[in-house]
Amino acid sequence: MTPKRSIQLILTLALWLSLTSQAAERSIAFGSCLRQWQPQPIWDAILAAEPDTFVFVGDNVYTDTGPNALRREPQRIGASYDALARNPGFQALRAQVPIYATWDDHDYGQNDAGADYPYKEEAKDYFMAFFDIPDEDPMRQRPGIYRAHYLGGGTERIQLLLLDTRSFRSPLKKAEANAACPRVHIAPNTDANATLLGADQWQWLEEQLREPAALRILVSSIQVIPDQHCFEKWANFPMERERLFALIRETQAENLVVVSGDRHLAEISKLPAERIGYPLYEVTASGLNSAGAGEREQNRYRITQDNFRADHFGLIRLFERDGMQILSLSIVDAEGTQAINEVLPLNGLTIMGRAELPRTMKWRLAPDRSLTPTLSQRARERTRYANFIVRNR
Repeated sequence: MTPKRSIQLILTLALWLSLTSQAAERSIAFGSCLRQWQPQPIWDAILAAEPDTFVFVGDNVYTDTGPNALRREPQRIGASYDALARNPGFQALRAQVPIYATWDDHDYGQNDAGADYPYKEEAKDYFMAFFDIPDEDPMRQRPGIYRAHYLGGGTERIQLLLLDTRSFRSPLKKAEANAACPRVHIAPNTDANATLLGADQWQWLEEQLREPAALRILVSSIQVIPDQHCFEKWANFPMERERLFALIRETQAENLVVVSGDRHLAEISKLPAERIGYPLYEVTASGLNSAGAGEREQNRYRITQDNFRADHFGLIRLFERDGMQILSLSIVDAEGTQAINEVLPLNGLTIMGRAELPRTMKWRLAPDRSLTPTLSQRARERTRYANFIVRNR
């Protein structure tokens, strides 16, 4: 091979590597509320999306309802995980995609349970065994299951923060049913000592938020931003909710997105930038095979007129277009159809994000059709196209 030919090959390889790195896309699928005894076609749709990672957001199995409800505690927790492990679709996902998880009440062991649940240590043992938590993991040395993961490295690493909203949570404050809340009515607990995370988890979270990351995904089993429905949510502990917003602001933890579950519906909520210094998005994906709740449910922060109530999973994609890092937040149904989508520049989630774009710039990006080849006209009409008009506000 001549020196000239060698140089040409080197330059060609360098160009290929450059284009490949620019085109690299990272994606994280997630979901919650899986009834392990029911059909689970959702796994095929998740595998078709080819995510880099899948995150269980809670109610990963149901231990206190369904076939195992009459079995003794805590053995029914293990039996529920065993049933999920036998599902062929889940087995295929587990063989191909790394899985991370936190829990909610039904896989913790009891509906609405908190710190006083008597079998929480046994529940933790079942959780660690099922999700193969390494012997050296800090989770095994401290109470609860909160945990951090980093996907990728260097300036492109994605921080995954899995909160535990069960092991340390103070009792809920129940109120009498009324017209707005005929079945369940959980009132705000304004006790100064009431907590959702507990002191040690709060300290851990502050330390994690000070770590550098290109994108942060805060995983909460219950909703953080919505504050109007009658069920479990961070707003039931209003001082804890305000503490979370203040902590994000004070640590200047930018590029943060919340994902949540629990509600048996899907929606994307958006907290105004004034609260933490940039718009805070929350993607609720609840109903891997059990969606259907929430008709006419109000949410003043929802970006769409209505929620989505068919089975689904959530999908976060981070990719580059024209030198700009783009974030796509999606809800995808069991047929692979994109039901809700919000697309935004990643630098829109920085404290100075508005100042980094021209004041009169209009920016429009249509969702990538190649991601959803079965996208129907109805779903396309529900899709939100990003249209950023940057102004001083």
